[in-house]
Amino acid sequence: MKLDEPPGVSQPPTRPGQLKVFLGAAPGVGKTCRMLDEGRRRAARGTDVVAGYVECHGRPLTEAKLDGLETLERARIAYRGRTYPELDVDAVLRRRPEVVLVDELAHSNAPGCRNAKRWQDVEELLAAGIDVVTAVNVQHLESFNDVVEKITRVPQHATVPDDVVRRAHQIELVDMPPEALRRRMAHGDIYPPEKIDAALAHYFRAGNLTALRELALLWVADRVDEALQKYRSEHGIGGVWETRERVAVALTGGPEGETLIRRAARIAARSARGELLAVHVARSDGLAGGSSAAALGRQRRLVESLGGSYHSVMGDDVPTALVEFARAENATQLVLGTSRRGRLERFLTGRGIGDTTVALSSDIDVHMVTHERAGCGRLLPSRRRTLPASRLVAGPVAGLLLPVLLTFVLDRTRGTLNLTSEALLFLVTVVGVACIGGVVSALVAAVTASLLLNYWFMPPIGAFTFSDPDSTLALGVFALVAVVVAGVVDRSLRLSRRAARATAEAETLSSLAGSVVRGDHTVDALLTRTRETFAVDSAELAEQPVDDPAATQVSVGDGLHLVLRGRTLPASERRVLAAFAAHVTAAVERARLAEAAAEVEPVRAADRMRTALLAAVSHDLRTPLAAGWAAVGSLRSPDVDFTAGERDELLATADESMARLSRLIDNLLDMSRLQAGALTLNLRATALEEVLPAALESVPADAPLPLIRDLGEVPPMLADPPLLERVIANLVSNAVRYSPPGQPVLITASALAGRVELRVVDRGPGLPPTDRERIFEPFQRFGDTDNTTGVGLGLALARGLTEAMAGTLAPEDTPGGGLTMVLSLPFAETVGAHLPWGRDTQHGTGVT
Repeated sequence: MKLDEPPGVSQPPTRPGQLKVFLGAAPGVGKTCRMLDEGRRRAARGTDVVAGYVECHGRPLTEAKLDGLETLERARIAYRGRTYPELDVDAVLRRRPEVVLVDELAHSNAPGCRNAKRWQDVEELLAAGIDVVTAVNVQHLESFNDVVEKITRVPQHATVPDDVVRRAHQIELVDMPPEALRRRMAHGDIYPPEKIDAALAHYFRAGNLTALRELALLWVADRVDEALQKYRSEHGIGGVWETRERVAVALTGGPEGETLIRRAARIAARSARGELLAVHVARSDGLAGGSSAAALGRQRRLVESLGGSYHSVMGDDVPTALVEFARAENATQLVLGTSRRGRLERFLTGRGIGDTTVALSSDIDVHMVTHERAGCGRLLPSRRRTLPASRLVAGPVAGLLLPVLLTFVLDRTRGTLNLTSEALLFLVTVVGVACIGGVVSALVAAVTASLLLNYWFMPPIGAFTFSDPDSTLALGVFALVAVVVAGVVDRSLRLSRRAARATAEAETLSSLAGSVVRGDHTVDALLTRTRETFAVDSAELAEQPVDDPAATQVSVGDGLHLVLRGRTLPASERRVLAAFAAHVTAAVERARLAEAAAEVEPVRAADRMRTALLAAVSHDLRTPLAAGWAAVGSLRSPDVDFTAGERDELLATADESMARLSRLIDNLLDMSRLQAGALTLNLRATALEEVLPAALESVPADAPLPLIRDLGEVPPMLADPPLLERVIANLVSNAVRYSPPGQPVLITASALAGRVELRVVDRGPGLPPTDRERIFEPFQRFGDTDNTTGVGLGLALARGLTEAMAGTLAPEDTPGGGLTMVLSLPFAETVGAHLPWGRDTQHGTGVT
């Protein structure tokens, strides 16, 4: 056993544990009760179940469901004079149950625990082979952090990465209509009576709950969709299951692309959860329909602006590639533009991409959309530069038939042309056959044409003549020229195919690089793009080479291998795959570096704070201490006989120095309490007249007293009087410091929309908008050049105390020049309103 292993864990688990998550649409919907019901059902079936950590929030119904379940003791973590109960991971590992119940997955553990987050505790239990049943609310998912804050105005400090929940073996949504949840709240089934009114008026408004419910439903629907795709892939299901409308639009880079995209977006919008997919097939034969990298870039941006996603795949057969992509993405509809070929070109080349796609689509609906370029011909003539099987057969046939047909025509017009002209016509025929079928066909045509030219047109007519040296030389030169021309044509075709393949590869790599630049550089995103580009069933990272001869494997470094399953990739595609593997390698390395940087960042932040503190307080703590020390030392000196006035002046200096030192220390202590979340509040109705006189005592004697206006009609506000006094004192001191000499600071107040707004106005130099947030950083002074007027905590502390009282503090321009600090606090009648920094992880309310 290793020294750092907990007791009882000496053997590796035979399999990792399975995670089941009860996802709550909002606080109070009953996810903890559902988790406990699940535990009781499993225990009734004979499963060894223990309750590792269950948060009942004082609810009798929830506590009753714990009866009959073994409950483990919680770990007691001491921090800053308080004790916090946390999940005891070591106790669970020693007990080793089959299933453990762990509530509040997004909870942040107290400092001193082995992991910073509870979801990390859960992952450790899963790695030990213990199944975990847990619960979390949708607002704690990391991807919804900013969205939920915009909806509810309450920041969510405790979050869990979406990927942790997505990897769960089972996810069960616990939902409740908003009005039913509000009735539960009103009946006291969720929070104690003193919190009900505030919760109903703020976080638990019907609109908030409806929005949270929709977020939860959409997230779970996406998770179900992922599970469906995985099931279809594992079971080789190629048919389309119309569980969700997905509209795929085929882009060629032609001018009709924007028309097709907008039409496909309208089709997708007709469904409540329709999804738009744009796909471009990079063909190795160069027949991409006039594709343009610049046009494709514009079309990709248009797709993304409409909420869709852009995909690029490689394929020689465009219809097959389109249909395979649509089936792989479970697309229900496919949108194509009508052909840009003219009537003559359609007659000569036969069935086009659209017709072939329709024939292959089976259960996928295909929309052929007309556009302004339909039937107008391609922007550039499309040259056939490949030799499909049909041309390999047609070439030799043409090499036999065309010379015979030309002989028949020339025989009918005998005497019109001389031998030289007839030989040139045969030569043109041979070159034409070479363009159709390559060198082999040209050889067949050259031999046939030589024999026919010798028999029908060289004297003596009607007999083969090989004895005449001139005739023999002429035929030999004719055959040689025909073969050389055919070889040159064939070589040009092969070079064009290589160039087309290189163009297709460059186009694919350019699309990949563009996706990386746009931020789609996570490992999962790159694996998905790899699977789509190479039209395989799956693309994954494996720690060991897989024992599957049919799989394509590429090493990506650090013992990892990129494994593609579904088809064998030719050598030409493996070159492009190597580039994808390089991007995956970089993504893996970036993820590891980001994880390492995240671990180092708290240490760096603490180091920066410590450095800033030492630099800031080195002078500011020493100056009042030195002044007070000098005054006291002078009073104690027996060598000087001070008058009564001089003694009073020295005592005043000492008193002022000690008071200044005390204020500095109080600011430092209050800032540390704010950052630790340990500040105690005593909120009550507070009038401005109650706190302003004491706050203005900090104004220096040599500065004019602030002007106070318009306070008579302002109602009392909800605040902690001593803290509000500190906030106003810091704001006034800052305004006085930057006001011109002799120019008093102005203080006004007004009532607006249930809040009191206090304005502290100065006529100083003001601040540019880019610097307005910097002034609220700890140990930060404007300009960073003055180290004699305070440690730079005044505004940082003022904002922190204001936000602790559910208020806001923001700067704005003073008309005519200067800066105005706007302090906003709620009316006193909103007592009990939620505070954004509390410990109640259900919805961010409460007072510590």
